[in-house]
Amino acid sequence: MKQTNVEMYRRMYLIRKAEETIQTYYAQDEMKTPMHMSMGEEAIVTGVVQALNPEDQVLGTYRSHALYLAKTGETDIFFAEMYGKATGMAQGKSGSMHLSSPDHGLLCCSAIVASSIPIAMGAAYANKYLKNGKRVAVFFGDGATDEGVFWETVNFACLKRLPMLFVCEDNGFAVHTRREHRHGFSSLNKVLANFDCNVFEEKSTDPAVIFETTRKALAAMEQNGRPCFLRLHYYRYLEHVGINEDFEAEYRPRHEYLEWREVDPIAMQRKKLAAIGYLPEQVRVLEQGVDEQIARSIDFASGSPYADACELHKGVFICG
Repeated sequence: MKQTNVEMYRRMYLIRKAEETIQTYYAQDEMKTPMHMSMGEEAIVTGVVQALNPEDQVLGTYRSHALYLAKTGETDIFFAEMYGKATGMAQGKSGSMHLSSPDHGLLCCSAIVASSIPIAMGAAYANKYLKNGKRVAVFFGDGATDEGVFWETVNFACLKRLPMLFVCEDNGFAVHTRREHRHGFSSLNKVLANFDCNVFEEKSTDPAVIFETTRKALAAMEQNGRPCFLRLHYYRYLEHVGINEDFEAEYRPRHEYLEWREVDPIAMQRKKLAAIGYLPEQVRVLEQGVDEQIARSIDFASGSPYADACELHKGVFICG
């Protein structure tokens, strides 16, 4: 388990450092894509991905940095895409919100709320039909549970008993609106418990806790064949879209943020490594390796060429 904790810290530090680097360079206006930052949620994606098998598939939302980095561990293609360069994942056409890496099991991310959920269902249905043993985890914010397609997908996944994890990254807001101003029911968990699915909830910012919760969900799915709903809580540190804080907008108070910072997933995991005998010098070596990786990736991305104009017409399909 010690090595698992080290690996989870490395993943979370990579995500945090990559986004801090975006904050540093974004003002230069060379990264033209809108940024939906993942700071605060690193433990969720790290714990879930750690519990999955490498061949399992994941799908995400426009807040896609953490999922991409946790699943791939690479930063060259990531930053090249942020810079809109030909060496990016989609030659600069996807930007921050549509990251994918099918070779690593990241099928897609989508900028439309809840739109990746039915696609995940299709992948899970195909996996069950092919009997290939792959599971599918789809990540979405709590705002997606307000969409009809979420409930339609849950219904079908339960009906067909699909190998599927619904991972709700619940930060309490749909953009700026709290759940109590959106929901005409008191408990999302109780509503979902009426479906033939396994329901789990966790409020910890410890990736090891998320890891164990996900393992329990996967074990339950293996035992009874039901899909799982994981409601995992966190607090978004920055504005809905952008690289800055937004407490002056007055839809949430700063003290909430400060309370969650007390249990920041990066800081908590660093303390855990110390408690299990991982020396501070070893942590510094790990972090330095990540820092150097990201610095090389920034040089690679900023020095890469832009795609030819003909790329605008590739991968575009029309029906008429």
